[in-house]
Amino acid sequence: QVQLVESGGGLVQAGDSLRLSCAAAGRTFSSYSVGWFRQAPGKEREFVATISWSGGTTYYEDSVKGRFTISRDNAKNTVYLQMNGLKPEDTAVYYCAAGYLSNDLRHYDYWGQGTQVTVSS
Repeated sequence: QVQLVESGGGLVQAGDSLRLSCAAAGRTFSSYSVGWFRQAPGKEREFVATISWSGGTTYYEDSVKGRFTISRDNAKNTVYLQMNGLKPEDTAVYYCAAGYLSNDLRHYDYWGQGTQVTVSS
């Protein structure tokens, strides 16, 4: 069992940066891949980025490549999403999830409660 808690969201202006954190409780956390997903109002939850258990493999959704960076510190049971050059279309609730390395949310078993990111123009 893994419990996940996201933090770091907020209201920022276009071009600003934020770093989201996903803190995990559970001794098996380091064996899971972790993904970030987001859901804007009226839209389906979509893939943003994912990282393997070791941190050696990462994948990104095309619209965030070059702007977002996912990383993890297994000693701290935490995964990060550094978001630079934020755009209004990045506005959404951001969720982290633990599971298998994939861009498909169905491959993730454990989810956090989400953190709101709002980017004003």
